[in-house]
Amino acid sequence: MSEQPAPAPAPGSPLPAPAAAAPAATPEASPLPADLAAALKRDSAGLVAAVVQQFDTNEVLMLGWMDDEALHRTMTSGRVTFYSRSRQEYWRKGDTSGHVQWVKSVAMDCDGDALLVRVDQVGAACHTGTRTCFDGRGLEVQTGTAV
Repeated sequence: MSEQPAPAPAPGSPLPAPAAAAPAATPEASPLPADLAAALKRDSAGLVAAVVQQFDTNEVLMLGWMDDEALHRTMTSGRVTFYSRSRQEYWRKGDTSGHVQWVKSVAMDCDGDALLVRVDQVGAACHTGTRTCFDGRGLEVQTGTAV
């Protein structure tokens, strides 16, 4: 796609929220197509988990949260937008760090309670500066064997 990204806000400034600052939790208030809004199963805060994956290597990069507006922005802008649970605002990956996530595809899981956002990641995906948010965080497990 040759679509140009929208100009980035000044570093450190939050993305503007729509008129209603609270996440859209009902299909009636959603900017999404009606069938998609009806299929999404949101948590009590109106959010759905979004797993972000590098499109060409299948590497899992991070997990973020989206409400209907964040998903709408992600699907229509070519850049990934999340909803921050702690700051209660929208944020677009890369606006301050330059580590942009270019959207390649978005899929909803079979239950409608999780999204898979496949991206072309520029630079580090994690705020710590590592490629993924899972680098160096492996847990000790007992492995199983297929029968």
